[in-house]
Amino acid sequence: MSNVDFGKKEFDSGDLLHFLSRWFRPLFIISIAAALLSSVASFLIDEKYSSTVILFPVSTNSISKALLSTQTGSKTDILEFGEEEQAEQLLQILHSDEIRDRIIEKYDLIHHYDIDTSSRFPKTALFEEFENNITFERTEFMSVRIEVLDKEPELAARIANDIAALSDSVRHRMHRERAIKALRIVEQEYDQKVKEVHALEDSLTTLRRWGVYDYHVQTEVLTEQRAQALIKGNQNVAREIDRTFELLAKYGAASVAITDQLHKEYNRLAELKERYEETKVDVQEELPFKFVVDRAVASEKKKYPIRWLIVAVSTFSAFLLSILTIAILEKWRSIRMQSGSNKL
Repeated sequence: MSNVDFGKKEFDSGDLLHFLSRWFRPLFIISIAAALLSSVASFLIDEKYSSTVILFPVSTNSISKALLSTQTGSKTDILEFGEEEQAEQLLQILHSDEIRDRIIEKYDLIHHYDIDTSSRFPKTALFEEFENNITFERTEFMSVRIEVLDKEPELAARIANDIAALSDSVRHRMHRERAIKALRIVEQEYDQKVKEVHALEDSLTTLRRWGVYDYHVQTEVLTEQRAQALIKGNQNVAREIDRTFELLAKYGAASVAITDQLHKEYNRLAELKERYEETKVDVQEELPFKFVVDRAVASEKKKYPIRWLIVAVSTFSAFLLSILTIAILEKWRSIRMQSGSNKL
């Protein structure tokens, strides 16, 4: 068989060996050329080093609820690791424009990445390079991995650690903004409640000046005193007590109502005071929102490019593409020959 019949439905190993032996020289030359070219190209690619930070989010967002709350069931463990929800929240913060822009500004990445500032879309190119070199992902253990690739291993480590620190900074800023507004609301409500309590206390003070102190106690004591006065025949004392009874009858209900209301307002005021102190802690104090498992360190070995893999894949791809191209040409030539013989 002078030519391999690629039109057959079955292609056995003999055909393949014959094909390879026939085209061995060009296939060998193409493969060697591909290996040499890919090897040279791989050395033109900038080497990049990887630095990684591993974080676990915390399970609580509020310092006051974690440390100061007295409500049953509201206190959380500040040492507890967060779960999927907290990990997703941390990832969202890590992807924020604020962190990206602060890292770009601090390390002057637009020049470090050799971005052409005179191009039409320099920021777009910068952001794409940032996303290519800096990645965030959640691991199977619900931790979060920050990985930075860079030509300088020390710089990669610094950027990774700074991003981890900025995740706390951004989250503290967000929480503080909300806590400050909450503190203002609680302060206003607390001040208003203090005014209401003072008004009730002033009303009780006025009633006490009139002789109404404690309606229930006074009624019990005066009843006994009146009975003793009548037994002794002391009508003047009895009449004086009757006048006090008239005063109690007139203002006693108001005294009881104000006293009951004042007790309720005292309880409400205590709750507001507690809430005020908790919110004040959230504004003034900070706790990390993450546990750092592994901090980034400068890598001694490059991660990219893997030159042997580039050469191997390029050579094998060139070899397969050559076989496919030759097979197509063989098939096309066979068809032409068959067409010419049919015409004869």
